Amino acid sequence: MGQFSYTAHNKSGAIEKGTVFAGDRAGATASLTEKGLTPILVKELPAGKQSGGLLSRFTGKVSLQDKVIFSRQFATMINAGVPIVQSLNILRQQSTSKRLQKVVAEVAKQVEGGGTLAAALAEHQDVFSPIYVNMVKAGETGGILDQVLDRLATQQEKDAEIIAKVKSAMIYPGVVTTATIAAFFFLMTVIVPKLGSIFANVGGTLPVYTEVMLKISNFMTHEWYVLIGGAVVAVVVFLRWHKTPAGKHTVDRLLLKSPIFGPILVKMSVARFARTFGSLMASGISVLEAINATRLAMNNSVYQDELAAVAQKVKNGRTMSEQLRESKNFPAIVGQMLAVGEETGQMDVILLKLAEFYEKEVDTTVAGLTSVIEPILIVVLGTMVGFVVISVFGPLSNIDSQVGNG
Repeated sequence: MGQFSYTAHNKSGAIEKGTVFAGDRAGATASLTEKGLTPILVKELPAGKQSGGLLSRFTGKVSLQDKVIFSRQFATMINAGVPIVQSLNILRQQSTSKRLQKVVAEVAKQVEGGGTLAAALAEHQDVFSPIYVNMVKAGETGGILDQVLDRLATQQEKDAEIIAKVKSAMIYPGVVTTATIAAFFFLMTVIVPKLGSIFANVGGTLPVYTEVMLKISNFMTHEWYVLIGGAVVAVVVFLRWHKTPAGKHTVDRLLLKSPIFGPILVKMSVARFARTFGSLMASGISVLEAINATRLAMNNSVYQDELAAVAQKVKNGRTMSEQLRESKNFPAIVGQMLAVGEETGQMDVILLKLAEFYEKEVDTTVAGLTSVIEPILIVVLGTMVGFVVISVFGPLSNIDSQVGNG
C-alpha cells in the first residue's frame, strides 16, 4: 500500500490538499471520490517521503503504551457522549507522541469531512493494525465503539505486559552470557598466549588438550579478523535467508520446538490467538473474517499458515474447533474449548477466559525461566573455565616436577 498526495475540489468548491493511502493511483482516486472530493492531481509519494518511511525515523514511532492510553481515553470519551471529532482533537492535544498527534489530526480531519473512523484509521496502518481497524469498524457498525476501544486497550496492555515480562526475565541470562563470553575471550587472547610462551621456552611434549587450547588461542589472537568477518557474513546470510518465506517458516518452527523457549512461545501464541479472536468475535465480526484478521496478528509464520488453512476449511463448511483439535501446533484444550463455545454460542467469552489462562501460564513459565537457564549457564561457564584450568595446570605441574627433579 502506497501513499499518494492529492489536490482536489471539495463539496464547496474550495481546493483541498492532503495525502491518502491506497493500493494504486486508481484506488486513491476512488477513495477521494467516496469522500466527496473531485481530484485534480493525484501523485504517489516517493518511499522516503511517505509516513512510516524515513519520516518516522525522525518523528519517532508510536509506542504500544501511547496506543493503549489513546484507546482507553477514547473509549471513556465516547462512553461519556463526547462526539468523535471532538474526542480526537482532545486526545491529539493530550498526547505526548508527535507522530500520534499528527496521525490523530489527520484522522479527525477525515472524519469531520464525512468519512468513517475505521476508514480514516485504515490509512495509517503503520500505527493502527488491521486488527485495530476491523474492530473499530465493527464497533461503529454495532454502536458499541466505546466497548470495542476498551477491549483494544486491554488487549494491547496484555501484549505489553507479556513482552515486558519476557524481556525482564532475559536480562539476567543475557548479562551472564555476555560476561561468560567476555571472560573466555580475555583468557584466550591475554592469559593463554603468555602461558604459551612459557611452555615453548620450557619445551617438552604438551598434552593434546593443551595443544588444542593453544591453537584456539593463537587463532583468536592472530586471525581475529577471520572470526569477526565470518561471524558478520554468517549473520548477513542468515538475516537474508530469514526474510524468505521458507527461511522464516523454518526458524519459527525450530523456535517452537526448542526445549526452553519453545513452550513459552507456544503459550504466548495461543494467548494472543485467543484474546485477539475472542475480542473480534465479541465485536460482532464473522468467524471467517475474525480468523483472517487474527492470522495477521500472529508473529509466528507456523500459526499464520495454520490459521490460513483453518480459514479455508471453515469456508468449505467445517467447524473451527474440529480443525484445531487436529492441530499439532495448538494444545488440545484450545479445540475443546472452541467446541464448547460453538455449542453454547459463547465463543467470545470462552476464548477470553482461555486467553487469561494462557497469559497466567506465560507469567508462571517466564518467572521460572531464570531458575531453568541459570544451571545451564553455570555448567557452560564451569566447562569453559575447567578446560582452561586443566589445559594450563597440567603442563605447569609437569614443569614443577621437572624443576624439582633437576
